Formats: sequence, structure tokens, C-alpha cells
Amino acid sequence: MTASHTGNTERMAARPLSGGGTAQQVWAGAGLRLPTLDMRGCPEIVVVGAHPDDETLGFGAAATLLAESGKRVQIVSASDGGAAYPNSSLLQRFRLERTRRAELHCAAGVLGLPAPICLGMPDGEIARYEQRLADLLIEILATKPPGTWLAATWRGDGHPDHEAVGRAAAQAAECTGAVLVEYPVWMWHWAVPDDSAVPWNRAFAVPAAPFAVTRKTLAVKSFQSQFVPPRAGEEPVLPAYILPRLLAVGEVVFR
Repeated sequence: MTASHTGNTERMAARPLSGGGTAQQVWAGAGLRLPTLDMRGCPEIVVVGAHPDDETLGFGAAATLLAESGKRVQIVSASDGGAAYPNSSLLQRFRLERTRRAELHCAAGVLGLPAPICLGMPDGEIARYEQRLADLLIEILATKPPGTWLAATWRGDGHPDHEAVGRAAAQAAECTGAVLVEYPVWMWHWAVPDDSAVPWNRAFAVPAAPFAVTRKTLAVKSFQSQFVPPRAGEEPVLPAYILPRLLAVGEVVFR
């Protein structure tokens, strides 16, 4: 079995966010030379993430490029991200879910995309609803033209929710004939260049365009609940180094 099937949650757990993970300078100096993803044959695409912001962090520039070329891009968020702060009360979690849904709608607008579909699955527990998610994606894809693409968080990304979404998307693609591409988000944190846990043999670099990267950067700023500490003296959910590292490595998919 490949790493994309066995998962990398233990690797992710061993690299706490406070440690910084693999620095962007390491990735920049690795000289990764990946073939460019040809997106010209994509008639339409569904972009699914585990939490609001996954789609923007991992595939936002590609989504903007596709939308600008006249392709319909539909974001689907499996959860509303309410468990970002584990010690929150039920009311605090409800308020955060409402905030993150609003942030996702804002980010989609910045990227030039239609309103997202929010499925409302429990954050941190998506694996329990994996089959339900696969069924819902199959229903969504059934309304799309033949050859529609499905972009999802990578099955080996390290975060349990990301990996569950990837597995559900793979099942949906197999059932519908959709073209599956998987985008990493947390891989850039725990992996290293030439890492044997990463399927580099099927990795492609997404074409980059300055205007698309600019829009992605602006869209990411919509997720203030993740980048700004909730209270003075506390740390944000996503450390400040996350976005610069993702912008430095560019967008990559496994196909």
C-alpha cells in the first residue's frame, strides 16, 4: 500500500506546530522539478476540503485560474471547523462555526467563485462520516458534466480529517468517473524533500499566475479566526509561518 492509502497521521502528530516543521527555505532549496498540471481538459471542478480554508490554502490559485478560464468551480466544505479550539464551550463552538462559514463565503467571493456548499459534518470526526461524505460527493458529481474534476485534500496529508476527505473523494471519483486530484496542505509541515511517504512520482505543479497568487493571498486573509489569536496572550490556530511557506512551495497535486 502507498502512503496515500495508509496515512501519515503519526508523522503529523510528531511535528507540533510550535516547532515550525520543515522550513520554507528547505523546500525552496530542494529544487523540486515537477511536471506542470495540464488543466485545459477540465470542464468543471468540485473542490472539497475538510475545513473552511483548506481549499484556499491548498488549491486557491488553481481555483481562480480555472474560474477565470470560464470553468465552474464549486467549493464543498465537509465541516464548519468548529473544533479549532478544543476547550471551547458548545456556544463558543457554534459561534466559531458561524464565523468560519462566513469567512469561507468571503474567500470564495475573493477567488471569483460561487457560494460554497457547507455540509456541516463534525470537525475532528469526519472519518466517522466518511461513507456519508462519499455518498454526498457522488450526488454532487452526478449533476456535473462527464469528465468533471474532483480536487480534495490528499489521503496522506497527516490530518485525520484531511485524510478522511481524501478517501471519500477517491471513492466518489471511482464511482462517477470524475478525475481526482489531491492537494496537500499539512504535508509541507511534516514531510521533507525526497520523503518516501510522498508519492512524488504522481505529483504535478499547478500553473502559477501572479494575479491568481495575489487573489489567493487576499482570500486567505478572510480567515481571520484562524490567523488572529482569539484572546491576548494566546496563539492563533495557524501560525504566521504557514501562509509564507505555502506561497513559497506553490500548489502541487497528486494525480
